[in-house]
Amino acid sequence: MIVGVGVDVCDVDRFAEAVERRPGLVPRLFTPHEAERPIASLAARFAAKEALAKALGAPSGLSWLDAEVVTDSDGSPSFTLTGTVAERATMLGIVTIHVSLSHDAGIASAVVICEA
Repeated sequence: MIVGVGVDVCDVDRFAEAVERRPGLVPRLFTPHEAERPIASLAARFAAKEALAKALGAPSGLSWLDAEVVTDSDGSPSFTLTGTVAERATMLGIVTIHVSLSHDAGIASAVVICEA
């Protein structure tokens, strides 16, 4: 059963400008492993975290670092959840999270579907 769906888009250039203006943004939004990726990939991961928050009902108190976007050996993205995000997912009975990322023509996007 689908518990939540989230979609988000992020302008890559605007995201890059924000990161350049506020360098402390990257360690607040991304795990060290995520932070190593290029800016378009970071923008897509930011969109994924926003989409996940929406799929979880956008409760206050979620930590950006508690949802890490990881890539498996075939290139498919998924989430590793800890702390506040894992607690919320457990509370909602979520057992599977699907995530799709894209970045093209200066726009990064993500779709997240949470299933119980």
